Amino acid sequence: MKVKRRMLSVLIAGLLVFGMAGGAMAAWGTKELDTEKSAVTFAAEVQRGGYKVVGTQELKSWIDQKKPMLIVDTMPYEDSYKKQHVPGAVQMLFPIPEMTTLDNKTKADLEKLLGPDKNRLIVFYCGFVKCTRSHNGAMWAVKLGYKNVYRYPGGIKAWAEADYSIGTVK
Repeated sequence: MKVKRRMLSVLIAGLLVFGMAGGAMAAWGTKELDTEKSAVTFAAEVQRGGYKVVGTQELKSWIDQKKPMLIVDTMPYEDSYKKQHVPGAVQMLFPIPEMTTLDNKTKADLEKLLGPDKNRLIVFYCGFVKCTRSHNGAMWAVKLGYKNVYRYPGGIKAWAEADYSIGTVK
């Protein structure tokens, strides 16, 4: 009887170990390298940009609390913003490659959009984590002297995946 119990315990322990190891082994592979590359790229952008980061749930709670802020959707108006955006967001298009310079018209448009209060809470987002439009917006807001600038990396994709309401333009 003791031998059977011991064998059963060993068998269950073995199944648990192999079951967990199988899940861990499934996590190995090139997909994790892709995730790591994205994470390192994102961290470098945040460091270069000098802005802060806000997650989906935190941004939603700010909106629910009616925290005074400006939310900027950096995606194209017709192809994206008009169809879906975080409620209350305004739109200003930024390019995907990192902007090393800012022309005078774009600078004036951005300063007009952001307003004179350099301590204003400002959140930039785009489509998803790998999209760098929001990085450009947040980075240039910081370069223009704004102090309370956030990037919402999950963007409209994470917002929709969380089943939060989506704004549209008719």
